[in-house]
Amino acid sequence: MRWDLFCQVIDNFGDVGVGWRLARDLAARGETVRFWIDDPSALQWMAPGAPPAGLAIRRWSDSLDEPEVGDVVIETFGCELPQAFVARMAGRRPQPPLWLNLEYLSAEPYVERSHGLNSPQFSGAGQGLNKQFFYPGFTARTGGLLREPQMLAEQASFDAEAWLAKLGLQRRAGERVVSLFAYPNPRLNELLQALGEQATLLLVCPGAAQQQVPALLKASPRPNLRWHALPYLSQPEFDRLLWACDLNFVRGEDSFVRAQWAGKPFVWQIYPQADGAHGPKLEAFMDLWLSQAKPEPAGQWRTLWRAWNGLQDARQDAQQDARLSLPDLHQAQTHALAWREHLVSVEDLSSQLLKLSRKTS
Repeated sequence: MRWDLFCQVIDNFGDVGVGWRLARDLAARGETVRFWIDDPSALQWMAPGAPPAGLAIRRWSDSLDEPEVGDVVIETFGCELPQAFVARMAGRRPQPPLWLNLEYLSAEPYVERSHGLNSPQFSGAGQGLNKQFFYPGFTARTGGLLREPQMLAEQASFDAEAWLAKLGLQRRAGERVVSLFAYPNPRLNELLQALGEQATLLLVCPGAAQQQVPALLKASPRPNLRWHALPYLSQPEFDRLLWACDLNFVRGEDSFVRAQWAGKPFVWQIYPQADGAHGPKLEAFMDLWLSQAKPEPAGQWRTLWRAWNGLQDARQDAQQDARLSLPDLHQAQTHALAWREHLVSVEDLSSQLLKLSRKTS
C-alpha cells in the first residue's frame, strides 16, 4: 500500500526520530512510503545516505501541489495536515484514505481508553472524513512500540567490544560502560560524582551534557571516571550504543523506547512540560515498569528517576532533594530483560498499523 507520513520537527528531533523509524520500518516490510517533513536537515546525520527502497523524503511544502494521496495518511503527534492535502483526501474516490493521528507515547490510563477512537470531521476541508487516534503503548490494549522484525536477532549477535574498538575505546578490567543522552540538567555534577564511585567509561552524546562535562570534571576530577565525546550517531548506530552499555541515560521518546529494547538498565529524562504534566506521566510509566520488581530496588529506581528529572520524592522532606545514587546494576539487568520479554509479547506498532490498513482497505 501507499503511505503518506507527515512529521514536523519541534525542537529536540524526537518527533522526526520516531517518524523516520516508522517510515523506514514500513518500507522495509514492502510498503511504499512518502515521508513528509518540514525540515529534513536532521536526517543528514540521523539517516545518512540514500533512503531505502520504497521510501521517499519529501518537503512538507511540496504536499500543497501533490495531486496523489496515499492509501494511508498518518499525521504524527497531532501535526495538522495542510488543508489543501486534506481536501484532496476528501475528494478521493471511490474510497478516502485511512487517516490516522499517531499520538505521543504514554503509560497513563487514558491511552488504553483512547486508542482506536474515531474523530469524524464535520467541517473544514476534511468534512465527511474520519480521523482515527492511534496510541503507541506498553500493553496489549494499545498500539505497541516500534520494533523492527530483525532487531532482536541483530542484538543477539552484537559484539560490544568490537563496536567500542571502532570508536578507539576499550573497556578496562572491572569498568562499566554508561551512555548519557540528556537535556540540560542541574544534577549532572551529582551524576558524575555517583558514576565516579566505581570505574566507569562514560559515553556522552552531543548536546548540553557534552558541553558541560569537561568543565565539571576539571573543577572536580573523578579518578575512576573517564569519558568520551560521541559524534552524532545514525539511528542504527545509536541502537548499538545502547546495546554496548551497562547503563543508559536517555531522554524524550525515541531513545526511551530503544533503551527498553536494549534490555539494559536505563534512566529516563522525560521531556519537561511547563504545566508539570510530565510528572504524572513519569510516575505512570514507573508504576507499570516496576510492577514486578522487588520493593527495595523499585524504590531505589524511583528515587533516582525522580531526582534526575528534578521531581520531589514523596518520601523525602519537602526541603531536601532525593540523593542521586545508582542502584545495583546486576539485579537491574535481570529486570530489564524481563521487561523486554513483556514488551515482545505485545504486537509491534508497524504490524498493528499494517493489519489496520488491510482491514479498512
